[in-house]
Amino acid sequence: MEGRFHRYEGYSMQQVTLPIRVMRELGADALIVSNACGGMNPLWRDGDLVLISDHINMMGDNPLIGPNLEQGVRFPDMSEPYDAGFRAIAREEAMRLGITLREGIYVAVAGPCLETVAEYRMLRGIGADTVGMSTVPEVIVARHAGLRVLGLSIISDMALPDALEPVDVSKIIATAQKAEPVLTRLVRAVVARLSAAGAAGGAGAAGEGG
Repeated sequence: MEGRFHRYEGYSMQQVTLPIRVMRELGADALIVSNACGGMNPLWRDGDLVLISDHINMMGDNPLIGPNLEQGVRFPDMSEPYDAGFRAIAREEAMRLGITLREGIYVAVAGPCLETVAEYRMLRGIGADTVGMSTVPEVIVARHAGLRVLGLSIISDMALPDALEPVDVSKIIATAQKAEPVLTRLVRAVVARLSAAGAAGGAGAAGEGG
C-alpha cells in the first residue's frame, strides 16, 4: 500500500484495518508496516529510523471489537506483536548498510491534534519512545489473522516536553521525506533476506505505510 486510512479521518477501526484482511485473503502471511512519528526518547533525534519492539494502544478503541472473524481466534495472543526473527534480520541489515536503527516502543493515540506537554510526559512515563496515530490497529488485526509483523518508524519531529516548540508541519514533512530513501533501502534489504530464506513462509509479504 501507499499510505493508509487513519482513525482520525473518521473511519471506523474495521475500515482502517480492512486492507490487512484483504492482504491475508490474497495469501500474504507477513506485514511490513511503517509510519512517521514523534520521538520522545531524548537520546534520539529527528530523522532516525526506529525498529518497533512493542506498542501501547492509547486510541480508546480496538479493531477486534464486535463479532469474531474466522481469520483468527476470539482472544489473540499479543505477547510478541512484532516478530523477533524479523527484528533480528532488520538489525543485521541495518548494520550491514551502515544505517543507524533505534529500537523502542511505539504508542498510538487517536489524534488528530498533537499532544500537550503533560501528555508527552505521561506517554514517556508509561514507557513509550515514540508516538503516532496509526499502525497499532493494523498490527492487532495482522496478528489476529496470523501475519508476522515488522514495524519501522521515521522520527519526523522530537516531542520532548521540556523543550517543546510549536509544530512546523513543513519541517515534519521535510524530515520524513529526507529519511524515506534510507527506510526504503532497509526495507528492500529485509525483503530480499526474507525472500531468499523463505522466512515469510512462502506466501509473500505485504507492506503498508503512511
